[in-house]
Amino acid sequence: MKDQILLNLDNPGQLERLYRADKPTFKRAFKTLYPELQENALAGFWHERLSFANDEISWGSRKDLVFIVIASLVAGLIAKIPAIFGVNEEFFYSRNIGFVVFPALMVFFARKNKMHAGNIAVLAGSMAAGLVYINLLPDVKTSDTLILSCIHLVLFQWSVLGFAFVGDRSDVGEKRLGFLKYNGDLVVMTALILISGGILTAITINLFALIGFRIEEFYFQNIGVFGLAAAPIVGTYLTQTNPQLVGKVSPVIAKIFSPLVLVMLIVYLIAMVYSGKDPYNDREFLLIFNALLIGVMAIIFFSVAETTRISRSKAEVWVLFALSVVTIMVNGIALSAILFRISEWGITPNRAAVLGSNALILINLLLVTGQIYKVVIGKTDIKEVGKTIGYFLPIYFIWTIIVTFVFPLVFGFK
Repeated sequence: MKDQILLNLDNPGQLERLYRADKPTFKRAFKTLYPELQENALAGFWHERLSFANDEISWGSRKDLVFIVIASLVAGLIAKIPAIFGVNEEFFYSRNIGFVVFPALMVFFARKNKMHAGNIAVLAGSMAAGLVYINLLPDVKTSDTLILSCIHLVLFQWSVLGFAFVGDRSDVGEKRLGFLKYNGDLVVMTALILISGGILTAITINLFALIGFRIEEFYFQNIGVFGLAAAPIVGTYLTQTNPQLVGKVSPVIAKIFSPLVLVMLIVYLIAMVYSGKDPYNDREFLLIFNALLIGVMAIIFFSVAETTRISRSKAEVWVLFALSVVTIMVNGIALSAILFRISEWGITPNRAAVLGSNALILINLLLVTGQIYKVVIGKTDIKEVGKTIGYFLPIYFIWTIIVTFVFPLVFGFK
């Protein structure tokens, strides 16, 4: 988009067509380019136009709205399959929860990016393969590989959604970082939608209770299910058509939580020493420790995604660097703990999955921390950190394929 804007800077008609074809991407690209185009009169006009439009809420075209309504209804119907067809709820939701929302989001981005038919077929084939495979796995309640497959299938679907988000683009690294930012924005927007929906639910149920109607069961089994399924779809639509809605909130969240998480991690590591607890002999503690690691890493990546969009002070970059270093320490403890457990009690599907995940996270963190250090000493730009994150994401995708599809076969569905 940046290249197209620069190429057609003296062609008002083509600029207008680019804007109408993909308004959010045009706005982001133009905002990045504007500092070097301030002397251009047409660029000044577009700056004023886009800045003025930022105060307005766009509901998109009629076709877009119809698509969102249909997609939300289909997602709700998929979520209602156990009730409609009498399928066991535990069996269905544990294996198919990702198929409620991810297909609709993939279609949304494939449609938005006007992906080639061949790439759409690959995405659809990947989802179909996951759907068939996960539902054909033996229903063994005590199977660790089944649990791992169900968890990693959701991550696999998330990765495939990332490919749909990137689309047929050349600036892959930048788009992958944009995918991380989209996830952060989606969390914020979906949370707001769910909070609003919760308030509406409470008011509705209590109003009907005042006139003698108890609608709780009907409401939650029908309207509630459709609302939960629709929330991320509607949230995606709003963030993509109105990037300014959470564009100012997400950087603030990243700025506030990065130093707070850093302090929490340091205090936690100190407290862990005095508590006598350790992940080497306590399995539950190790699982919580790894969950903490993944959460902190997500905050780092989200903060970097936000940092690359706007200029940041040296202090904020230092916070990111310190947070990355402390997270590497946490990862080192977790990795040594799982290696200790493997040496003592042997390899299991869970230990193999945790070992592989921790190893990948450590490599990624080392690469990211090295790039952040270069930013601190002035040898590179913060955007290089974002590129490092973006280029490593496909490695996680490959790992989700291994755990989801290969682990059950290698470990004999144990």
